[in-house]
Amino acid sequence: MKKVVLVTGGSSGIGKSIGEFLQKKGFIVYGTSRNPQQITTSKIQLLALDVRQTDTIKKAVETIIAKEGRLDVVINNAGVGITGPIEEIPAEEIKNNFETNVFGPIEVMKAVLPQMRLQKDGLIINVTSIAGYMGLPFRGIYSSSKGALELITESIRMEVKPFGIDVVNIAPGDFATDIATRRFHAPLIKGSPYEKVYSEQLATINTHVDDGLNPKEMALAIYKIMHTDQPRIHYKVGAFMQKFSIVLKKILPDRMYEKILMNHYKLK
Repeated sequence: MKKVVLVTGGSSGIGKSIGEFLQKKGFIVYGTSRNPQQITTSKIQLLALDVRQTDTIKKAVETIIAKEGRLDVVINNAGVGITGPIEEIPAEEIKNNFETNVFGPIEVMKAVLPQMRLQKDGLIINVTSIAGYMGLPFRGIYSSSKGALELITESIRMEVKPFGIDVVNIAPGDFATDIATRRFHAPLIKGSPYEKVYSEQLATINTHVDDGLNPKEMALAIYKIMHTDQPRIHYKVGAFMQKFSIVLKKILPDRMYEKILMNHYKLK
């Protein structure tokens, strides 16, 4: 029996790569988009879903179960980026980021868990970020939203394990996708005390995305997780130095690690 997979945010970027890869491997794959009718080139089935709207989540999950009779793997991939000095990011944009990156994945898990519990089997993979392991200048809201999802995964994993359900995190570094075009950037404010350094770092952040890894590496990593009998809690996929930065934070004194980040971001 082919396993049924749901990939939120499956119309572009990492989600699209994951969905297409898994479909080629023989899985029945459903992706989601807020406006699937506008996507004409998708190679996987797309359902309407906005993780900020619970009713659309329930409808999409019900549609899959009604058609397939089961739901084996859920990849919580939908998310949005955000940059800017925390002092200058509008409150509504901070709320939108947490609605998408934290509350949305929670609602997706709440919607799929009853079916997985009925099956006594299931796998949920939450896509977080290496940025979620540290507070980064001008990316503090994004870092904190992804860090929150990391901890939520640790908690819910223990709660649902007795039902035969696994929940894991996978934290990507920079990948060459169009995420930079969809990320909210706090506007550069003329005369702001952050204007010069934020302007420089914004260009650097976008360059890192453009020079990032092929998103197919994320698809392959997820494929391997799906074929692991006892998956780990945390997975990281990215350039060596990005993954090593997590190790450094664990072993270096706080102030020394902070100094490294400040030097990197030219905050002196």
